Amino acid sequence: MKKIQISPSILSADFSQLGNEIKRLENAGADMIHVDVMDGHFVPNLTIGPPVIEALKKNSSIPFDVHLMISPVHKYIESYAKAGADIITIHPEATDNLEKSINKIKQLKKKVGISLNPETKIEVINKFLDKLNLILIMSVNPGFGGQKFMPQVLEKVEKLDRIKKDRRLNFDIEIDGGIDFENSKLAIKSGVNILVSGTTIFKNNNGDIKKNIDLLRSV
Repeated sequence: MKKIQISPSILSADFSQLGNEIKRLENAGADMIHVDVMDGHFVPNLTIGPPVIEALKKNSSIPFDVHLMISPVHKYIESYAKAGADIITIHPEATDNLEKSINKIKQLKKKVGISLNPETKIEVINKFLDKLNLILIMSVNPGFGGQKFMPQVLEKVEKLDRIKKDRRLNFDIEIDGGIDFENSKLAIKSGVNILVSGTTIFKNNNGDIKKNIDLLRSV
């Protein structure tokens, strides 16, 4: 079994202290930093853009796991690559040509991620699975933090894990949305090896982020 990796979502961090928050996460054992980019169009919220990512990257020596919830996404891929994204995750619904967008991320020497919303079927990306480094399963509808976990998406995780083993593929399976100390165990059992968590890491146990990261990682 692959090591369980933790990708804390800075959406739940103190935005007035983002550089320091990233250092705290790194020191607490986070494997990467999850950055949610929202445009107010593809999802009903706005967050940060390339200049902020570029500034924050200077504070970190661990990978930036950048989830682009923007549409049309293709024309922005290069900006986020240049800003310091190590993994660029896009939604199939946000591009007119998914294969072209996947190839663009690869050409920029970044890891390719595809995010599947709760209602998006695996079949949408089936023919591209051998090109992907990561598949992000959304366990809430994207756009807002603090939503309740949707357990039905674990069937999708299990199916994806079976396909991965049957075809001997090597992508990571990541999950994001309402992840806590209980459902994280179910997710791991289903085949997830990267957990994205915001509220649980920053708010639980009086904000002891090291303890919270360690608890999430333990099966």
